[in-house]
Amino acid sequence: MTQPQANAIYLIELCSGERRRWRCLAYRPGDATRWWRDLESGREFNEASLMYAWRILSKEDDPLPDESRFP
Repeated sequence: MTQPQANAIYLIELCSGERRRWRCLAYRPGDATRWWRDLESGREFNEASLMYAWRILSKEDDPLPDESRFP
């Protein structure tokens, strides 16, 4: 997958199998880590602060297979 784009929304799968929608935020001045916002909770965090494995399943504009649709 290519690098996430700022302001794009992605479907994320956590190591537990839970799926979340995260918005990729722009890099912050003086900070080399990527920031995200969880669209359900509204919390913002950077990749370095995550303590669990996760992966990007798709960009919101991308069609998803039926078995992985996010409600």
